[in-house]
Amino acid sequence: MKIAMGIDLGGTNVKGILVNDEGEILKQHYIATQDDFEGKWRANVLEMVNYLRNYWQQPIHSIGLSSPGLPDAHNRCISFLPNRLAGLENFDWGEYFQQTTHVINDAHSALMAEATFGVAKGYRHVVLLTLGTGVGGGLLINGQLYQGLSQMAGHLGHLSLHATDDEVSIVGTPGSLEYAIGNYSVAKRSKNRFQSTWELVEAYRQGDAWAALVWLTSVQKLAVALSSITNALSPELIVLAGGITLADDALFGPLKQYLNLYEWRPGGKQTPIVQAHFGDMAGAIGAAGFALTRTL
Repeated sequence: MKIAMGIDLGGTNVKGILVNDEGEILKQHYIATQDDFEGKWRANVLEMVNYLRNYWQQPIHSIGLSSPGLPDAHNRCISFLPNRLAGLENFDWGEYFQQTTHVINDAHSALMAEATFGVAKGYRHVVLLTLGTGVGGGLLINGQLYQGLSQMAGHLGHLSLHATDDEVSIVGTPGSLEYAIGNYSVAKRSKNRFQSTWELVEAYRQGDAWAALVWLTSVQKLAVALSSITNALSPELIVLAGGITLADDALFGPLKQYLNLYEWRPGGKQTPIVQAHFGDMAGAIGAAGFALTRTL
């Protein structure tokens, strides 16, 4: 049995996990990232690695690290992440940890968690969307993570739903899915009536007419995007992850109704859409799963 370490690097916390190749979690731990302008925060990541090594006291076969940004072509470092986590770009984690380390984008890591150990295990063609502050995603094709040119495949939040919209995403896409449903835009979309998706959904559940209009418009646009993704990729499964999925029936109920209108279903075949199994530790679990796929 092989043991992998997964590290999830976030702006607030570093999350670490030890997991075996059957998906059994052996240990998990949190350390504050303490982001700073000089890159001293990297010592906290090393502290996490040493903590898990000291806990296990046996060989750890592989290490995976999940991070915001775009990895290099060999998944050895993050090659592009401007204006965040000073010192991250092109930093060699394998050299720092004195062990080969497989670096992966955080949304890709969420996909690998589900594909390796979660609801997408056993599927070969899967799309995952993370619905949170923004919207990220990942693609599993023929059982393998597809990263594409510049390792940026799966940025599904930047799909355009309206080419002439004045609002553009952080990569310059007008009328993006990310703006349509991401938590960061709730205040603007609701004309400052609501400050978070949680507030919006609670008001929707209480029968607030304005909340219903704003929320259901967002879910409708998500359904249109999912239908477009299905038409383009025809996946076996779509997984929705992230904090917005905690809306549960308030999300999945109307989403199902909108998909009944928009999804093309040749021969009656409907693309299953499921909620992700893993939550807070998905990044660390996915990083470990990705590392295992590179070393088994």
